[in-house]
Amino acid sequence: MTLEIKGLSVRYRQEPSLFAPLDLCIESGEVATVMGPSGIGKSTLLDAIGGHLAAGFTMTGSVRLDGREVTQLPPEARRIGLMFQDAALFPHLSVGDNLAFGLARAIGGRAARRAAVEAALEQAGLGGLYERDPATLSGGQRARAALMRTLLADPQALLLDEPFSRLDAARRAAVRGFTFAHIRDRAIPALMVTHDPADAEATGGQVLSLVTEGAGG
Repeated sequence: MTLEIKGLSVRYRQEPSLFAPLDLCIESGEVATVMGPSGIGKSTLLDAIGGHLAAGFTMTGSVRLDGREVTQLPPEARRIGLMFQDAALFPHLSVGDNLAFGLARAIGGRAARRAAVEAALEQAGLGGLYERDPATLSGGQRARAALMRTLLADPQALLLDEPFSRLDAARRAAVRGFTFAHIRDRAIPALMVTHDPADAEATGGQVLSLVTEGAGG
């Protein structure tokens, strides 16, 4: 499984492109990192890849997932998962029901779906917390739950938007290691946006810097 990006650039209405065209190929189990100054469009890049560009933004270039062109597909058909800096668990659902919300439709039947969620909670160190209110979880627990919810949708690639930025140093290292290990185990390509060089170093993958159109580097 590879995520291949060719000549991807984004502009807002008639303004110049936010960043110079990006070329990148991410292999199975690899976490590539994109860095760059605030406002250059790092999160917008992820929106373009996932198919979530806001009104007024347009992209040029190509996004291919395992050889399949997905640029013109709606987000739900791309099979590209997203994980944000805010775990964004639904407050009106239990921890387990939050995970069940992301569960792939291929898993049918109440018992099978419950078992899949329970197994994911165990993997995340959250065993026995199916009925827990998400508000009672620690930041690290919420981040692990959010990742498992994303993975239960069986994505073929993963986009990480500053996923550890709201965690303290100790939790950050633990959740980062947990996340990267699951990406390797699932053998899916991942692209992470971060401001923290330690995040990039921990991936062991490619590190790229977005630059403005016409700039070097």
